[in-house]
Amino acid sequence: MFEVTINLYQDWIDTVKEVFRGSGHPLPDDMDEEDIAVAYFMQTMDEDAAVKQSAANKQRFDELEQTINHNLETLIIPDIRTRTNYQDNQFRFKWVYQQGEHIIEELSQYRIPLGE
Repeated sequence: MFEVTINLYQDWIDTVKEVFRGSGHPLPDDMDEEDIAVAYFMQTMDEDAAVKQSAANKQRFDELEQTINHNLETLIIPDIRTRTNYQDNQFRFKWVYQQGEHIIEELSQYRIPLGE
């Protein structure tokens, strides 16, 4: 059987915290995920819009995870094996922003670009 680690939303939250830290305005350590997400979106929109965008963003990450889990054995793992020759049964999927959004599988170096 496969051992899969995936929490794309937490990866995004961790990136947001790093962006704030890097800007010289670190967020409080005890701030919860929802407040972190709203704070991020409030950089470019009012609070009501930020709350809505935050919820939509969380839903998007949940749907991405569901899609990966649903297609893991039939599409994704066979593609990983074909493209990377990775043969282990352990997989660690992470969301990253590197010249656009991607989901990477860390152990095989497999990359799924998101967006355009």
